[in-house]
Formats: sequence, structure tokens, C-alpha cells
Amino acid sequence: MTSRALGLEFSHEHTAIETRIGRTNVAKMKTFVCVLLLIAGIFVTPLHAQKPDRSKPPELSSPPTLRLPPIQHFRLSNGLPVLLLEKHEVPLVQMNLLLKVGSTADPTEKSGLASLSARMLTEGAGTRNALQLADAIDFLGASLSASAGQHTTVVALHTPLNKLDSAVALLADVALRPQFANEELERTRKELLTTLVQWHDEPRAIASVLFNETLYGTKHPYGIPEIGNERSLRSFTTEDLKRFHGKYFHSNNATLIVVGDVTVKSIQSKLEEAFSTWPQGNSPSLKLPPIGQIERREVYLVDKPGAPQSEIRIGRIGAPRLTDDYYAILVMNTILGGSFTSRLNQNLREQHGYTYGARSTFDFLPQPGPFLAGAAVQTAVTDKALVEFMKELNGILQPVPDEELTRAKNYLALRYPENFQSVAQIANQLGELVTYDLPDDYFNGYVQHILAVTGADVQRVAKKYIDPDQVAIIIAGDQKQIEAGVKALNLGPLHTLTINDVLGKAPVIGSEK
Repeated sequence: MTSRALGLEFSHEHTAIETRIGRTNVAKMKTFVCVLLLIAGIFVTPLHAQKPDRSKPPELSSPPTLRLPPIQHFRLSNGLPVLLLEKHEVPLVQMNLLLKVGSTADPTEKSGLASLSARMLTEGAGTRNALQLADAIDFLGASLSASAGQHTTVVALHTPLNKLDSAVALLADVALRPQFANEELERTRKELLTTLVQWHDEPRAIASVLFNETLYGTKHPYGIPEIGNERSLRSFTTEDLKRFHGKYFHSNNATLIVVGDVTVKSIQSKLEEAFSTWPQGNSPSLKLPPIGQIERREVYLVDKPGAPQSEIRIGRIGAPRLTDDYYAILVMNTILGGSFTSRLNQNLREQHGYTYGARSTFDFLPQPGPFLAGAAVQTAVTDKALVEFMKELNGILQPVPDEELTRAKNYLALRYPENFQSVAQIANQLGELVTYDLPDDYFNGYVQHILAVTGADVQRVAKKYIDPDQVAIIIAGDQKQIEAGVKALNLGPLHTLTINDVLGKAPVIGSEK
């Protein structure tokens, strides 16, 4: 049938154009259909293909091996050691000045001195007061902080590469030339006293303070809060801070860790200019008292009237960082309470719904740190939660199934590289090398050591470090609601305490008494 017969009239020219357009569209349509068929071939499973097994998760591939660039070492003219790891993907630099001094060096009756000294480093330094220093840091787009732990103090700088010279000068001022101004001391003192007041209303803080004191006593630094107490905080003067700084802040008691978009050639002269005048000194050696293990199971209940939850802490003395059992302990604890799929969390959270999360940890320190299992549980199920805790602590002493062992090792190995994503993370990891004098290739061998842990290793360290009959059980919660249930469990002698028994009276802010 012709176009005229259909009632359509076209000129010869118009018809030719439409014909070409039609051919083009046909070609495009053919191409489009081919693409659809190709996609269908990719995503539609042929009838004869094997169906996927959805009854179990897919097999994991072998964990990747972490390989860091070489760690470079050099010293400045005053002997200050420098560790450098180049990372050139982004124009950023992280510098951590690590000093081998922390709260374990606090003098008797001066607990909290190391922590306070670290806080005060960034409250005015060099020729700048606290506000001027903060403005100078912000102007550079950098961050500069200082904090003290139990054995180390770290002054940390994070800066864009193009502001490195000015930022390093500020880092040197903060570490070497803090002002320790009296008005800033008074402000910081009030902040810390306010923290002590807040602790009286926080069951988590109450339980943690009592847990450490029960394990280590008040004669060992591990048993004392790092921020100090009301008496010590009120006693500090600027002279205390200056003496502490002069005693421990020396170039031969520190290591500078540098990670980022720099090389030895580009950074060494800048560091010389900033730190070469920092003298060496004689920091006193520290001898910590011996640590005794928990000898029997006892329960300590701190009354927090009206508390909607009970804070539970169960633990004993654990292991030092340099133990040969380190990797086996990591795997064992991952199974027990060190991951979301751990036994404790699956039991108390997923199965019973007693808590938002249950966990266990080993705090690795130069001396044996604590092993702790804990959770915040609903008040009404405090006794039931304790039953499940003890069940899992006893259960980990038994042989671990191969599948569970493999899952725990893969968990540790597969997530390990995430600790090295940023320059700040890498610098923090390198701090562990310095603190414990570990070899440069330690990180590269971590995964292999984890994967080498056997079921026998896990059972051995569980029996060595976890004894459910020799633990301290700390509970901070509403005594009227939970005491009878806890007592009925017969877990051991039950000691009841008040918040003031644990923390002392709450400070009165603004009072000098």
C-alpha cells in the first residue's frame, strides 16, 4: 500500500530524509537489542548452571598480607631519634613526639600530675598565650594536641604539607616552651574537678574506678585514676608543672615519629631548626611495685539508687604486652568477647537481649594489664546476666571448634590493614614500636602470626589467664533492686559500698577546701 493510499503525501526529498532516519533508527535499535541480550547473558543464569548454595556464607579468600614502606631512622644533632615513614598519596604530614613518661611517674600525693602537665602544654607556649596559640593552629588548618597515658606522653601534630614549616615551629614551642600560665591552670583545674563531680552520676565511671583499684590497689599507679583526685588537683601549682616538665622532657627521653608526604632530605633540616637546641637530660628511672593476682572470687556492689542499668565488670590481672602469648590471647579474646560475633555479645545481646553490647578486653601494658569482661545490663536482669557471664568464662576454657577459630583469626587478619589508612593512624601504630622496642618488620608479620595460632594455643592461654574462680566482680547499680538476686548466686563474698566509698565526696566547684 502506497503512502497516498494511506492519505499521507510526502515530497521526494522529505521521503528520502525519513528513509535515512529510519535506517539509522533501525541500526540503533539493533545495537540496543544486542546490548540487552548481552546483559541478559551476564545476569541470567542458564537452566543447566549450578545453583548457589545459600545455606551458608561464601568462603572467605586468604587474608591479604600487609606490607608497609620501609621505616627510616635518623637522629638530630642533639640525639633526638626520628622515625620516618613516607606516604605520598596526599599532601599531609603527621608528627607524634612521644615521651617516655606518663602517670606512672606521678609523685606520691600528686596523682594526676602527668595528665595535667600534658593538658597544659597546649594552653599557651612560646610567645603565644592559649587563645593566640589556638588561633595560630587554626590559621594553618592544622591540629595540635597533647595527652598522657600511663607510660607515655604524646604531642601530636597534623598539618597540610604547605604549612609544615610554621606547624613544626608550633609543635616545638608546645613541647619545649610551654608557658604553664596560672590563669590557664585554674581554668583547667576547674574542668578536671567538674569531671570528678560528673563521675558521681556515671555508673560506668564508678565501676571502672573501683575495678582498677580492686585489681591493683592504691599503691600501684594502675589502680589510681590518671586525672588524679580532688586533693591532688587542688594542690597543683605552676611550679609543679615546670618541675615535672624539666625532669622528663629531654631530647634523649623522646622519639619523633613522622609520617606523610616528606622525605629525609626534605624534613631533616626543618627538624634541626626546630629541635636542635633541646638539651638532653637525666630522667629518673621508675620502679613500679609488684602486682599480685586476684586470689579468690569476690563481689563488690556499689549502690547507685534509681540506676536503670547495672554496670558489670569482671576481671583479673592479665598479661604484659611483650608476652609470648600475645597473638594467642588476641585470638582467644576475639572468640570470647572481642568482636560483635563473640560469645559474650551473641549470648547477652543477641540471644537474651540483656544489653546493647557485652565485651571482653586485655589491656596490654609494660606490666601485666587487666583482663576485663563487662557490659551495661538492664537492672532487672543483673543476676541473670552474671550467670551468662560466668557460663562464657567457663566455656572458653574448653576446646574451641575449628570453624570458630578460623572465623576469629580471619576477623583479626582481615581488619588489621584498616589501622594503617591515615597518616595519623600509622603514626600511632609506630608509637607501639617505640614504646615496646619492637622490630621494624613487626607489622608486616602480624597477619602470619595470627593465622599461625592453633586451637591448642587458644585453650592454653584461656586456662592460663582466665580463671572464673579467681576474679573480681564489680557491679554499679540500684542496690535495692539487684542485691537479693546477686546474693542468691553465691558467687563469693558480697561487699556493698557507696559512691563516696569509691570516689570520695564530690568536689564543690569554686571552693578551695
